[in-house]
Amino acid sequence: MASPKRKVVMIEGDGIGPEVCEAVRTVLAATDAPIEWVMAEAGLGALERTGTPLPDATVALLKEHGVGIKGPTMTPTGEGHRSVNVRLREELGLFAGVRPVRTIEGVHHPLAGLDRKVDLVVIRENLEDLYVGFEHDGRDHPQHIAWGIPNDAKIALKVITPERTRNIVHFAFLYSRSHGRRKVTCVHKANILKQTDGMFLRIFREIAEMCPDIVADDFIVDAAAMRLVRNPEQFDVLVCPNLYGDILSDLCAALVGGLGVVPGANIGHKCALFEAVHGTAPDIAGQSKANPTALLLSACMMLDHLAETKVADRLERSIVEQIQFGASTPDIGGSSTTMQVAEAIAHQYRVLAEHEDRKE
Repeated sequence: MASPKRKVVMIEGDGIGPEVCEAVRTVLAATDAPIEWVMAEAGLGALERTGTPLPDATVALLKEHGVGIKGPTMTPTGEGHRSVNVRLREELGLFAGVRPVRTIEGVHHPLAGLDRKVDLVVIRENLEDLYVGFEHDGRDHPQHIAWGIPNDAKIALKVITPERTRNIVHFAFLYSRSHGRRKVTCVHKANILKQTDGMFLRIFREIAEMCPDIVADDFIVDAAAMRLVRNPEQFDVLVCPNLYGDILSDLCAALVGGLGVVPGANIGHKCALFEAVHGTAPDIAGQSKANPTALLLSACMMLDHLAETKVADRLERSIVEQIQFGASTPDIGGSSTTMQVAEAIAHQYRVLAEHEDRKE
């Protein structure tokens, strides 16, 4: 008896978003995963059509169905509307950013030839730190002059709370345990930021003591960045405040070939949103050059979240095998179009499923 279909919200986004989302729909159709797509919109296109980059209807659909997948959305730099990604995390309580990063054979990367493999997960607190967006003009708060801050300065507040720190640290240890990981590393700057990062580190150490089955250690963020480049094998799961997690996850992506091959998820207590972590790439939009790998791997994470573990595992193996067989886009050394990659992965999934089902 077939499983009942689960409604999943899809946000295509901007730039190459519609192309990589079409690839996801094509591949998942081949898996027969019990998914019914519910289309929604967000980003620059939504702003032009509706007057807002994040329509209330989109948020309502995500709250109703509890799971979604999205393509990249355009965020203006220095002016304009606030990041749709940040707003979605806030509106939906998506406190944990999860980014698995691992070396894929066949993808060129900076560590090639050095016999080094990356297989780690960056877990980022999503809802606070500098991303709360509490910024103001020094002229509006002249008391800062007493601290040696000139009144023409621009000021941003870094906010770290005990509750959200505990949420993300607990999540990191539970994730490690459920995914067969053995070590959690806290990344911080507690030597300088003794109140904010100092509290983050203290809470991490308290929770680590309650999880003796998981090895725990910590590094100052600049030292962690250096160690990631020199010896990424020493890391397993990293748990970070918002800003450091944002930066280090991109650094880790560069170690395995770029953002085009790294998936991402934002997880909350009531909702989960899976997304490619790359940008909208407007320079190649509509040219069939977009790499769908990151969003397809994000779809694997989504399937695992929906307890479709067998489908998720088969799909991930199909994606990796097709890259090794040469079905890849120009950004990672191939010559295939977006949909050629999708169709090759769909075919490989069918072959793999038929072979394994016959053995069962």
